[in-house]
Amino acid sequence: MSKLSDIRREYTLGDLHRAVLPGDPMSLFSKWMEEARDSALLSDPTAMSIATVDENGQPFQRIVLLKRFGDEGFVFFTNLKSRKSQQIAHNGKVSLLFPWHSLERQVAITGEAEALSTAEVLKYFITRPKESQIAAWVSKQSSKISARQVLEAKYEEMKAKFSQGEVPLPTFWGGYVVRPSSIEFWQGGEFRLHDRFLYTKAQSSWEISRLAP
Repeated sequence: MSKLSDIRREYTLGDLHRAVLPGDPMSLFSKWMEEARDSALLSDPTAMSIATVDENGQPFQRIVLLKRFGDEGFVFFTNLKSRKSQQIAHNGKVSLLFPWHSLERQVAITGEAEALSTAEVLKYFITRPKESQIAAWVSKQSSKISARQVLEAKYEEMKAKFSQGEVPLPTFWGGYVVRPSSIEFWQGGEFRLHDRFLYTKAQSSWEISRLAP
């Protein structure tokens, strides 16, 4: 078995040049997301890591799914009682990372998370499969449970309760928009000479800088 230090490969799929960068990072992100969605190499192109910080300054990361993006920012949904939500309530500054390893790309975002309105959350909630709607009622996300059977029993209970009609929106389920202050695009390069460009928000425009790999 090889040592971990011996595992390496070259990054040769592409490059990134300042001359082709748009002034708006969301335009480039949209292009990269489309290419990620079209790629047969990625099974979860919308999966992103979100990092939050607790009241002691301890950072935490987990994977969530991007559900919408645009000029307003990056949108995801979650349980409002979860650890991530509690930490966002304490400190709204977060970072996101799209680890598109198979495409030799990363997108790293910093910004501030803001809670979505109930109307926006409901608009998305009613589009979810009924099983997912029911599951939102089941899990007290991030809390300790004694066994998986507890979840399964609760799911069957909620499934029976909501067997007729629509599943209502839980009061403890919501979403956030992360309004970006910086967006970095990373494209792997040969000999570890990667291309990195950082967009930094400057009032009504974006400043673009090339970063050393």
